Amino acid sequence: MEKDLSELTDQELIEKKRTIEARNVVNAIILGVLAGIAIYSTITKGISFTTFLPILLAFFVANSWNKGKKGLKREMDSRNVK
Repeated sequence: MEKDLSELTDQELIEKKRTIEARNVVNAIILGVLAGIAIYSTITKGISFTTFLPILLAFFVANSWNKGKKGLKREMDSRNVK
């Protein structure tokens, strides 16, 4: 089970930030693939449920990643950790 951000040491926060930054490329690829699926679905079948499913999934995934990054930034700012 993962610790709450407030329970991590400064060094663990810095390490977590590096991990999140390293995952940005993978996250961008995943979002690009989901957008590509939505575009392909629209071109081949027109607008349907299969068009909106990848878009909704991409929205929720991006929102989740963004919340994690913002929470980490807030905690690091509150401790003056760079």
